[in-house]
Amino acid sequence: MSLTILAGGLLSSVQGRTRIGWRHLGVGGSGALDAFSFAVANLLAGNVADAATIEITLAGPRLHFDDAARIAICGAEIDANVDGQALPSWRRIDIPAGSELRLGTCRRGARAYLAIAGGLDIECVLGSPSTDLRAGFGGVAGRTLQAGDRLDWAGGFHPQCERAVIDTRWIDPAPDLDFSAAPIIHVLPAGDALANAEALFTGTWKVGTASNRQGLRLEGAQLQIADPRERISEPVFPGTLQLPPDGQPILLLADAQTHGGYPRIGHVIHADWPRLAQLRAGDSLRFVPCDARQAQQKRLEQRQRLARMAIAIAAKG
Repeated sequence: MSLTILAGGLLSSVQGRTRIGWRHLGVGGSGALDAFSFAVANLLAGNVADAATIEITLAGPRLHFDDAARIAICGAEIDANVDGQALPSWRRIDIPAGSELRLGTCRRGARAYLAIAGGLDIECVLGSPSTDLRAGFGGVAGRTLQAGDRLDWAGGFHPQCERAVIDTRWIDPAPDLDFSAAPIIHVLPAGDALANAEALFTGTWKVGTASNRQGLRLEGAQLQIADPRERISEPVFPGTLQLPPDGQPILLLADAQTHGGYPRIGHVIHADWPRLAQLRAGDSLRFVPCDARQAQQKRLEQRQRLARMAIAIAAKG
């Protein structure tokens, strides 16, 4: 089973599960930035939740399917059609052999995920098929997808249809994703105190144009560290809020480096990472303080929602 990339889109890459166990050697995790949408797309397609998918950023690729396939598209609200037939997101879709799938502009949100039944057949590097774009390995030659690339998938469901068949049943991504309002992001305290801590939680922050899979550069009130002494490099992770000398924080994402010398002023809870993945330049967000108990509860609730979705999808066949 295979497909051909006819046009690569703005920034499309193969992403799967996070690469774990290598940060002590300077290797970041990579993987799907919006792990919630990624997991739901896989479940709808009939895959395990962490099968390799195509992650689409802002504007998607054009694909030719040599074989019939069952697909699902989740995440950002994206224009999609197959042979001119408009396709919705957050549901199961069967497409015939010879189909041309066009994934256009993300109208709201920044990233969408295309899952194919059977999962993309991509060699794992250090335990994951995910593309590390900064280091240049994993996925397809460690880079974004380009015209002429061919991707295989490992069997899966083989629909018999002459045109796209769209399942009428769909998944509601709320409350994990809601594009109707600026997201509220919960922050745990970190090791470096701010002299003006209240400024982090009052007003809104805007996502800067220099943001990418490594992190969001935020624009807003100028923050000041309480202890301005120079620091040695310390471990950082996705979700870490760093404060450079200009007082404008950087919020690290999946392709984050493993160490950094900037003060660490907070850490965004895991349950809110999908919301971060969907932010684009010019979008706004607000921070609210959070404690460890609240963070654990929100993560548990998100896992329970995914588990209920998996049960419902499996029951519908």
